[in-house]
Amino acid sequence: MSVFTRVAGGRLNAWLTILAAIAVSAVVFWLPVPDNPDPVSATGLSDRWQSTQVELLQDELPASDVQPAIVVVTRDDGAPLTDGDRTAITTGTQSLTDYAVGGQVAPPQLSPDGTVALVVVPLDTKGGQEAVTTTITDVREALTALPAELTVEVTGAPAFTADLTKVFEGADVTLLAFTAAVVALLLLVTYRSPLLWMVPLAVVATTEQVALRALEAVIPAVGIYYAGGAVSGIASVLVFGAATNYALLLIARYREELRREEDRFAAMRAALRRTAEPILASGTTVMLGVLTLLLSERELNRALAVACAIGILLAMASALLVLPAALVLLGRGLFWPFVPHVGSKGREGRIWGRLGSAVIRRPVPVAALATLLLVALALGGLGLRTGLSESEQFRVQPEAVAGAETLARAFPAGTTQPVAVMTRPDAVEAVTAAATEVPGVASARPGPAGPTVAQVDVVFDAEPGTTASGRTLEALRDAVAAVPDSAPPAPAGGEAPTGAVVGGPTAGTYDAAAADAKDLRLILPLILLLVGAVLVLLLRGLLAPVLLVVTVVASYFASLGAAWLLFDYVLDFPALDTTVPLLAFVFLVALGVDYNIFLVTRAREDARTASTRQGMLSALRVTGGVITSAGILLAAVFAVLGVLPLITLTQIGIIVCIGVLLDTLLVRTVVVPALAFLLGERFWWPARVTAD
Repeated sequence: MSVFTRVAGGRLNAWLTILAAIAVSAVVFWLPVPDNPDPVSATGLSDRWQSTQVELLQDELPASDVQPAIVVVTRDDGAPLTDGDRTAITTGTQSLTDYAVGGQVAPPQLSPDGTVALVVVPLDTKGGQEAVTTTITDVREALTALPAELTVEVTGAPAFTADLTKVFEGADVTLLAFTAAVVALLLLVTYRSPLLWMVPLAVVATTEQVALRALEAVIPAVGIYYAGGAVSGIASVLVFGAATNYALLLIARYREELRREEDRFAAMRAALRRTAEPILASGTTVMLGVLTLLLSERELNRALAVACAIGILLAMASALLVLPAALVLLGRGLFWPFVPHVGSKGREGRIWGRLGSAVIRRPVPVAALATLLLVALALGGLGLRTGLSESEQFRVQPEAVAGAETLARAFPAGTTQPVAVMTRPDAVEAVTAAATEVPGVASARPGPAGPTVAQVDVVFDAEPGTTASGRTLEALRDAVAAVPDSAPPAPAGGEAPTGAVVGGPTAGTYDAAAADAKDLRLILPLILLLVGAVLVLLLRGLLAPVLLVVTVVASYFASLGAAWLLFDYVLDFPALDTTVPLLAFVFLVALGVDYNIFLVTRAREDARTASTRQGMLSALRVTGGVITSAGILLAAVFAVLGVLPLITLTQIGIIVCIGVLLDTLLVRTVVVPALAFLLGERFWWPARVTAD
């Protein structure tokens, strides 16, 4: 660890470290931002999935960049539209010809009960998200001229794109402000010093900004589409949480060494020798955990893997290089009014020492009760539901969602998102007939066609993203694939389909859910093996790593169950997004092991001069306060994800928040010490930790 202890070799080394950090940060901000590659598909899935194949085939159709915006008009009182209303709608929507491709807007369609009018406006979307957002804004502005007693809502794929873009406007600033405020408050409470909290906060905030800038350069450079939004939000929270955790561990050990050493540089060198290993092990565990997402079927998850790995790498560097240099340069006075002097006694750890003593007296009933609590919480997830439709993704309902719901009440629910079946032009009639016979299909009609490929538009009775919609989609795929000679030619850059293929937003949601299930089966066991391997190398044993992994997995299921009770009965969320179980597992397992690493490495260190039981008791007393502070802080930081507008991010934040609190306050405090007290020296099997 000499590379880290050199930071505290003297005032000159500390200044050189600070200057080097400033130089590296400047270089990162001056890095050129490469062109962002095009996303592989709307869902981020490869061309082995039918929905992506359909996207590629649609690019070969005439006017492939045209998507319909749907204007939905109702009366405020819910009554049927009058003749005057219909005339006003026809006249008012003619102003949309300026935005419609070809300058034509079809006459309004009325629902069977006469309460809803539907106007389709074909829009050119080749300009990207920004251009689509501008066009939708202009369309909505043009419709304000309709009579005041009419409610006008614009929905459809372009409107969803525009509303999703808008809900993230200013989200980065909001997230940073909330996260910094939470960290500042908790650091102030932890250190009870008007000065000390500013140093780690400044280092961590700078690290977070450098990390976000690095993402813009690195992710596109490795060929992955960088969408920002959710990726930068999660990466930002992770950097803040992890870097602050490492800072808390270092500062606690530095304060402990200052009570033994007069020379603050010598105290920092001793602190770094003792904390570098657990910080590196912790950071490596998190990095390996998030990098397993590179194996995900979703491009968004692969971008998240790179983003979080970069963030954790910079968090470790800031904690082991920049923060120590800043602390030794500023001296002991930072801790005022509780300045640690040589020979003074720390006030930390008294509560945790008493708790450890209580656990060591009755380890079996304590462990049993803690296990029962984890099991009881896990049982809360028995009724868990997964899968959100597109209209259920937002915490605050945007206009596109409201319009889709209005439309679904009067027309077949799939009207806003017709399913696209791609086939050969000469097979259109047979494919249309086969689609019409599928249960759950409201209508099927020929759509646009090109020289080699043609589209059939299919509307479902069920709302997109529902179980009924999924059943209809499966049946439709089977039916059209069985039509002889219906396979379209291979799309550009893809393989030739074996029959007619079914895509569109509804199919994309269905395929994404299937891909998420596949990721769970692959990545969950892999991350457990990687985390276990890091623990084996760190602890040089087998039994303790296995027990630690088991406890973290138990806390994951307990947090999932507890969170689902909150989502279902309090927040009234319809289901978990299909990406949430995987991402929550990756973060919880990787981050949850952190606290066990901090505790157990200190217990092993102290056990060398005593016994395992006394070493664990001493470690609990010394690390209890700092680990609890770190856990509460990390939980609070992840909870801040709830300020972002998507239910998916809120769900990830709450599950990780609950899981980290369980790891911090129950698993690390009670379960792991109880296991060590029960097993004694066997806890390290097959290694032996003997007194020096």
